[in-house]
Amino acid sequence: MKKSIKAALLSALIYPGAGHFFLKKSRVGVIFAGAFSIPLYFVISEIFAKAEKIVDQITRGEIALDPAAISVSLSNSMSGVEGQALDMNIYVLIIVWGIAIIDSYRLGITKK
Repeated sequence: MKKSIKAALLSALIYPGAGHFFLKKSRVGVIFAGAFSIPLYFVISEIFAKAEKIVDQITRGEIALDPAAISVSLSNSMSGVEGQALDMNIYVLIIVWGIAIIDSYRLGITKK
């Protein structure tokens, strides 16, 4: 398998920047890994905060232990400014991931 394809697959399937480390471009790999990790942290922390809020509402009896009721509550909590910030972080994740894949492939082609 060509180095360019291995690097792209590493960045796509393992973690953005992994392909750069494979190609011995560790500075660029650190940049991509960091640029991906920061919004990933915010996405995960927001998801956990919303899940914890819903679990608290279930334990207090405000929401029935029913998948439909939980889904409605989750949909309602994802709207507004917080939902838009979460969407923006997800878009940043996708963009950084895509750029890392393309860049690791490009570097793999040029590196002999």
